[in-house]
Amino acid sequence: MRLTVLRTTICSAVLLSIMPAIALAEPFTVKVDDLSRGQFANEQVYGGFGCHGDNVSPHISWSNVPAGAQSIVVTIYDPDAPTGGLGWTHWEVVNIPATATSIDKGASGNPKRLPTGAVETLTDFGESRYGGPCPPQGTSHRYVVTASALNVPHIDVRAASSPALVAYQMHGNVIAQARYVAKYRRAPE
Repeated sequence: MRLTVLRTTICSAVLLSIMPAIALAEPFTVKVDDLSRGQFANEQVYGGFGCHGDNVSPHISWSNVPAGAQSIVVTIYDPDAPTGGLGWTHWEVVNIPATATSIDKGASGNPKRLPTGAVETLTDFGESRYGGPCPPQGTSHRYVVTASALNVPHIDVRAASSPALVAYQMHGNVIAQARYVAKYRRAPE
């Protein structure tokens, strides 16, 4: 009986000692700078498909990367794209070291401006670089920016890898994700 009471007391003390640390842990978050009230500006909008933006990749930062993370993957995805429910991948940057905290504005297409070792993979525009918002005229779309913390230092993909291959390689290695939803409305012409 005493052994059971002793075990219960020790377990309770251990739980109480770690509970404040768990309760105070900050959540893994991601944010996108250079937006106006959560909306992409013309600077980030795609230059093509009838859109007339500058196609400059935004500054994306994340904080409170969880313990055990060895790399980060950042994606921008439009779930509202008229693709029969498949959505549209606008940007994927993989193999970002877990010690990195951001991707610089305008880093797409310039490997020296990306975090060391990071690789831009194919988007649904067919290029291995940022492709900004460009919804059909008169519509507003959501753009989900996701930072995924992985328990591996890199995934086995190249610049020519598709979004599906990136997702496949990430499967089973994601330990946490942070999301930010931006919007863009394309005015009728």
